[in-house]
Amino acid sequence: MKFVEVDLLGVYVAPISVMLVAAWFVTMILRRVAGRSGLLGYVWHPALFVFAVYIIVLSSIVLVTAR
Repeated sequence: MKFVEVDLLGVYVAPISVMLVAAWFVTMILRRVAGRSGLLGYVWHPALFVFAVYIIVLSSIVLVTAR
């Protein structure tokens, strides 16, 4: 699949920027779930854990979109 620019209210943006925002929203939902379930209390560095989850979610979105 070829990535093309996305038209947002007359402004063309790169498709990766839309994917970055989508991954951020998904990561925030997962972070709240992990916080309420107590998972973040078991990790050594919560901010590093959340960043790693963000990178995994972003990579998954890019891979799914590229197919």
